[in-house]
Amino acid sequence: MRHGIFLTCVTLTALLLSAGRAGSASLDRSQSTDTSLYAQSAAETLRREFSSGDISFLLLDAHTGRVLTSQWNSLNSPIPLGSLVKPFTALAFGEQNDFHYPVHHCHGTTTGCWLSHGHGEIGLTSAIAYSCNSYFRMLTANMGTADVAPIAAGFGIDPPDSDAGGPVLAGIGSRWRISPYQMAEAYLELVRRREQPGVREIIAGMAESAQHGTGAAVGHALRFSDALVKTGTAPCTHSRGAPGDGFAMVLMPADEPHILLMVRVHGVPGAQAAKTAGEMLHRIEAVEK
Repeated sequence: MRHGIFLTCVTLTALLLSAGRAGSASLDRSQSTDTSLYAQSAAETLRREFSSGDISFLLLDAHTGRVLTSQWNSLNSPIPLGSLVKPFTALAFGEQNDFHYPVHHCHGTTTGCWLSHGHGEIGLTSAIAYSCNSYFRMLTANMGTADVAPIAAGFGIDPPDSDAGGPVLAGIGSRWRISPYQMAEAYLELVRRREQPGVREIIAGMAESAQHGTGAAVGHALRFSDALVKTGTAPCTHSRGAPGDGFAMVLMPADEPHILLMVRVHGVPGAQAAKTAGEMLHRIEAVEK
């Protein structure tokens, strides 16, 4: 957490989360009214300034899972979510391998990665941070749906198609479909388990993503807080088709998240969706001022 400004972040998130609460005995009526109005203003800011049909978003209270605001058609309809599934695939691999994760050398497109020149030598934490397809293709080479189904059930998400193989489990293609709301709740549960084997490495990767990975645009946009970020790119499911849609899952502050923001942007990769998520969080911060 950035020194000297932690209190501002806590104030911001506490005010925002109060939108959906019945009120606390420690707050008098005027304070409760003020904070509720503030949170309503923050939600209205998102809806007003990010009303484009190309942008979908979901904002949750990270403690309760309560929806604070959303702009997402068919929030409960399963869609492909790309690399947002990678943490859960990693946990399935870990369950079968005593949570010992291999190191891999990503050579780029020759080993099935999205980054043409590759990520070089990479372990799980950095593979999460940079969403390395090559690493996850290696990790899932001998895995199938039956291997990930128990983890999927434990986190409340739908499993992939019954005959899905490695690339699907790595978040490639459209054969693993999960509703956005299910996935958001799964990430909340992931954070609750952050001290468990495997989850520790994943959370560290999400923190690294916000600093200099595919989610770095979020970290660059925030003034008062650090964040956890996972990005993904998936086949487009809009009626107005595009090569793909970008996703960003953001939890902040990183040390003890108070809010979760999930964003989808039509026709762009995940890193671009992270840029939009960063802009949204920057505007939420500005409402406090």
